[in-house]
Amino acid sequence: MLVYRTIQGGLRFILSVFYRQIEIVGLEHVPDEGDGPVIFAGNHPNSLLDPALITTSCGRVVHFAAKDVLFKSPALRVVLDAMGAVPIARRADHGGGSSVDNSEAFDGMFRVLGEGRAMGIFPEGLSHDEAQLARLKTGAARIALGAHDKHPAQVIKIVPCGLNYMNRKRFRSRVLVQFGPPIVVDQARLARWKQDEREEVRALTTELETAMRALTINASDWDTLRVIDGVRRLYQPANITLEERVELSRRFTEAYKTLSHREDVRALMDRVRAYLDRLAASGLSDRDLRRAVSARDALVRFFRHSVFTFVWLPLAAPGLTLFLPAGLAIRLLAPVFAPRRDVIGTTKFVLGLLAIVAMFAAVPFYATWRWGAGAGALSILALLISGYASLQVLARTSALKSVGVTFGRLLFLRQELEALRQERGELEALVIDAVGRLRPAEMTPLFPERAGQGRPQTSDDSKDDTDDGDKK
Repeated sequence: MLVYRTIQGGLRFILSVFYRQIEIVGLEHVPDEGDGPVIFAGNHPNSLLDPALITTSCGRVVHFAAKDVLFKSPALRVVLDAMGAVPIARRADHGGGSSVDNSEAFDGMFRVLGEGRAMGIFPEGLSHDEAQLARLKTGAARIALGAHDKHPAQVIKIVPCGLNYMNRKRFRSRVLVQFGPPIVVDQARLARWKQDEREEVRALTTELETAMRALTINASDWDTLRVIDGVRRLYQPANITLEERVELSRRFTEAYKTLSHREDVRALMDRVRAYLDRLAASGLSDRDLRRAVSARDALVRFFRHSVFTFVWLPLAAPGLTLFLPAGLAIRLLAPVFAPRRDVIGTTKFVLGLLAIVAMFAAVPFYATWRWGAGAGALSILALLISGYASLQVLARTSALKSVGVTFGRLLFLRQELEALRQERGELEALVIDAVGRLRPAEMTPLFPERAGQGRPQTSDDSKDDTDDGDKK
């Protein structure tokens, strides 16, 4: 357990460096450690980063099923064994024949669940880079029902997981990890399974697929997803639930696929994109527009931006000088080394980790060799400080691109806020009007009180959801 927690903590730190922001939603749906067996069932868009994110965010000790060929690597085997991974044979890795025997693997997973622990599985099977959730295989349902049959005292809960990456292949991107309400596998399901095994497995898999689709929002590209999320925030009424938010985003994403050819829709999307870019350049969020900003707030923002410009930028210069060439090389080489497009993000993650380790070994060694042990120790401290400053700079690339413009806006923050509030009100009216005009007649409105309205949101409607910041 100590080894597991050590690896888990290391992964959490490394992921916090690789990603600019990791937002976790729905932890209230995850049973605490000791509250019974859980199967985490997630979508699989980003290879080895997917299990790493679930492992570090769910709060449970998770044993993943891993393809048996990975255990052939001595180094990987040590890590996989320490993490309690269960080897499973896939036909694709063994000539595609039907002679693959996974009875031992299933027994191992049944044992994990029978002891009240948690395991993770990706029901799509293979990692992929498609924009949509692939059709689920029946493994998760079979494991849950089989485990409950072998251990009737244990009620198995399947927790659907949604991993939404702003940019799967990019360093310092964002990722949203969502956990949905658990699907309970109890005696009633087991009785139906014993009556008709195939039908109950299919029914449970269908229910799981529906739950996972509700947690995954897919678009043609991540910039489109960002803008659609902005449209969602402009449209939604106050105090809606998380499920309603996800459903609204899903509807907008699906509708855009059929309406993107319209000139008025493209023009509206471009205007929302410009609004979001202006918010980011000003260091503001959509939520900031719904509250009064005092002179003190304006002064604090100006001070923070001054620190960014006159402290973090100079401190980051050495680190950026050292790490940017390596970063550019990794960006170019990752597609070459990655065996498939869906593992490019994982390849960048691994290459970046190796580059950082090499840099922290080479620079102190050279400094020690040239100037002594004291210089070597100072170089490590300098690398840590400059590396942290580099992350602060990379986390605010929009501000970096427009330092001068942002300073000008911060000096006149009140005026900028009023202009943005006016723009938001106009955009809200346009979005609500567009939904009223373009919503398919057969689609039941999610919010009937908003359907067809064309008025801007009033101050009374400002108690919105809490994800309005720079979060997706």
